[in-house]
Amino acid sequence: MIELTDHFSGRSAATYDESSSEMFAPEKVDPVVDVLAELAGDGRALEFASGTGRIALPLAARDVPVSGIDLSPDMTAQLRAKPGGQDIDVTIGDIAATRVQGDFRVVYLVFNTIGNLTTQDAQVSCFENAAAHLEPGGCFVIESGLPDLRTLPPGQQAVPFAIGPGRFAFDLYDCATQQMSSNYITVNDDGTARQKSIPFRYTWPAELDLMARIAGMRLRDRWEDWKATPFTHESKNHISIWEKLG
Repeated sequence: MIELTDHFSGRSAATYDESSSEMFAPEKVDPVVDVLAELAGDGRALEFASGTGRIALPLAARDVPVSGIDLSPDMTAQLRAKPGGQDIDVTIGDIAATRVQGDFRVVYLVFNTIGNLTTQDAQVSCFENAAAHLEPGGCFVIESGLPDLRTLPPGQQAVPFAIGPGRFAFDLYDCATQQMSSNYITVNDDGTARQKSIPFRYTWPAELDLMARIAGMRLRDRWEDWKATPFTHESKNHISIWEKLG
């Protein structure tokens, strides 16, 4: 049994949309929904880690039947409180093992969330779970950033990614284990500070391709972004689409 921790409860869930507001902008959301709606066609879609509905709600607005699996009851409560949220059938559970009824044309996992599964075994189980939900020929879609290891000189493990008034954030990497964490420090008006650390396991596209093969899927497409920009040596993100065989 793989034990997962809900890092998005309480305050994190209540402030998630605000803290990630740039990811809710139409220019961020619409290209994702365009791709997923095309892959779903007249079939059903299942979102692994449906969160507060950033993608599930606009995809459902395209007349795609959308279900979700999410570990966090608090994040799911935020989704259900939004217009249309009650129409998204969300099951509380972990994306590596939880099953829902029916077959789906597309299963998707976006915004780096494959890394929230912090062991290779859990990530392989996630691929197997996706394949178990897909109809033959259906697609599993992952959006993930690539680890920023090229910026690490010898002896350094930290890579800052957000610095601003009262807030800074950095990633810590362990290249021997592929473990990393994103760390956030926020300074309050009274001078006190809040610190939060979220663990991840980073992956490489070739490693994910092998996980897909284990689960009975093959790579169909890989892009740098949702506009199908070719994936290259310089790409910092990837959109990967695997197709279920059989």
